[in-house]
Amino acid sequence: MSVAAPAPTLAERIAAIPDPEVPVISIADLGILRSVEVDEGARAVVVTITPTYSGCPAIEAISDRIRFEAHAQGYAADVRTVLSPAWTTDWMTDEGRAALERFGIAPPGPATAPRAGGPVPVTLSRHVVACPRCGSTDTTEIAHFGSTACKALRRCEVCREPFDEFKAL
Repeated sequence: MSVAAPAPTLAERIAAIPDPEVPVISIADLGILRSVEVDEGARAVVVTITPTYSGCPAIEAISDRIRFEAHAQGYAADVRTVLSPAWTTDWMTDEGRAALERFGIAPPGPATAPRAGGPVPVTLSRHVVACPRCGSTDTTEIAHFGSTACKALRRCEVCREPFDEFKAL
């Protein structure tokens, strides 16, 4: 006899919403889902999200999907967009980074934190990005902007395959 798993909660349903531009990663794993506050008595939910950048065209589609999921469960949804602090790729989960790599997108490395009140540091190191297909670090940036503004287009010099790199922000 098998026991059925409980149905996902509204918060779990919202967290699992895929990013419309990179549907292999959820908005929770992408790190743009800041909070989900469910009021069972009022049958209402307040969801706070931070876009990957202030002009992100996917934010309206994400907001609409949140409202749809809430409505389907009998809740009214208030979706709030918060721009500060600005989103950073450091908010991505390890599961999200792994999902990107399995899909053929090089996940971002750690973001460089800006220094307050001092000079901008200059580094002379090479930006190394491993190919998500073969693992080689012999890769070249073809275009600074790929299929979305959050990604750069790269090519592996070993397997010769092009791939997206999710930029560290």
